[in-house]
Amino acid sequence: MFEKKTVRDVEVKGQVVLVRTDYNVPLTVTDEGKSAVASDFRIREGLLTLKYLLENGAKKLILMSHLGRPEGKRDEKLSLRVVAETLAGLLPGSAVNFVDEVSGSEVKVAVEDLPERGILLLENLRFDAREKENSEEFAREIVESTGATLFVQDGFAVTHRAHTSTVAVARLLPAVAGLLLEKEVVMLRQALAEPERPLVAVIGGAKVADKQPLIDRFLPVADRIIIGGKIAADGYESDHAQIYVAEDFDEDGEGAKLDIGPIATAKMAGMVSGAKTVIWNGLLGKAEDPAFSTSSTILAKILGERDDETSIILGGDTSGFVEGLYTEDPSLTYSLISTGGGAALELLAGGEMPGVEVLEGK
Repeated sequence: MFEKKTVRDVEVKGQVVLVRTDYNVPLTVTDEGKSAVASDFRIREGLLTLKYLLENGAKKLILMSHLGRPEGKRDEKLSLRVVAETLAGLLPGSAVNFVDEVSGSEVKVAVEDLPERGILLLENLRFDAREKENSEEFAREIVESTGATLFVQDGFAVTHRAHTSTVAVARLLPAVAGLLLEKEVVMLRQALAEPERPLVAVIGGAKVADKQPLIDRFLPVADRIIIGGKIAADGYESDHAQIYVAEDFDEDGEGAKLDIGPIATAKMAGMVSGAKTVIWNGLLGKAEDPAFSTSSTILAKILGERDDETSIILGGDTSGFVEGLYTEDPSLTYSLISTGGGAALELLAGGEMPGVEVLEGK
C-alpha cells in the first residue's frame, strides 16, 4: 500500500536530518497584539516522526515549512517563530531553536550552535519566491547551509506540488517518507481499495467543479454518497441510486439556503451511523456561522463518538472545523483528520503526487 522508503527503512543514527513538515497552521492575535498559533493540531500530528528520529539517534533535526501566502516576500505576520515556540512547548525535553532565514550564513551558524539531538526550525520557505519554482539553486543553498545528510518528507499537504522543498531538495539527498506522510497515504488508498463496508462518502462544499471529480471517483466504490453544502443548495442533481442529495435546507432571513435541513440531517445521520467507513469532504453548511453549523456539528460528533468505524476527514475547511470541535472535546476520536486538503483530494482522484513520487522506493 506504500511503496516508498520511510524513516524506518534507513539508518538515521548520526544523521543531520532535513524534515519538510507542514506547519501551515491557523494563527490568531493575542490581547497583546502578538501572533499566536490558533490550533496546534498539525504540529502535534508531526511529532511522531520527530520523536522517532530523535529516539533512533539522529544527530540534529532541521525543519522547514511554509506558512500562509507571503508571495515571495518577507511578512513578519507569517513568521514561523510562533510555531517554534509552540513546538518547544510540545517537546519540553528537546532544544528547539529558530532562525529567521532559510539558507545562508545565519543558518550555518544556527546549525553549528544547535546541540546534538536539537531541533532547528527555519523561517517561512515562501518568503523566497524560488520555493514555488522548484529551484535547484535554492535547494542547493538549503542543503549546503544546513549540512543535511538525509531528507524526510512529512508534509503531506504539499506533496501534490512540485516545489523546491518537495522535489528539488529530494533529488539532492537520500529522500524518504515520514510517518505522518505514510499514515495519510496508506489510509486514503486503503479507503478506496479495501474499505470496511458499508462505505459512505459525505461531500459538501461550494463548487460542483471541485467536487464532481471526487464524486465520480467514489461512485464505483462507495455504497452511499451523500451530497450537502452549497452544491446541494444550488440544485445538484443525480440519477445514481447510491447518491442522496439533501432535500431540505435551513435558510436565513433573505431565503438563502445556508445549511441542510432537519429531514436531510436525520437521513444523513442514519446512513452514517450504519457505516463502517465514512469519508467526509466539504462542510454541509455555512459552518463558520454557528446558526448554520448544525448538520456539520452533528456529523462530526457522530463520527467522533464512534470507535467501531473508520472515519476520514478531508479538506482544509472540513478538517479545521473538526479540529475546532476536537479542541473543545478531546474525547472525540477520528481515524484520520487529514492535514492535506488539496493533496488528499488529488491522491483520491488518482492525480500526480510529485512530492511522493520523488522519494526512494523500497
